[in-house]
Amino acid sequence: MADKLRITLVKSPIGAIPKQRATVAALGLKKLNKTVEMPDNDAIRGMIWHVRHLVKVEEI
Repeated sequence: MADKLRITLVKSPIGAIPKQRATVAALGLKKLNKTVEMPDNDAIRGMIWHVRHLVKVEEI
């Protein structure tokens, strides 16, 4: 596994279910095309898996 993950919000969570919107907010993504760097661990990977249709992930 990589040391960190670069996560970018590429699709709006407006039409998503509330749990997915909360997950996007918990990842620190507030606006479209916003990018955050998070540690690569199982908790973050699980959050990404639930909103994988809304985000783009790169390993760094």
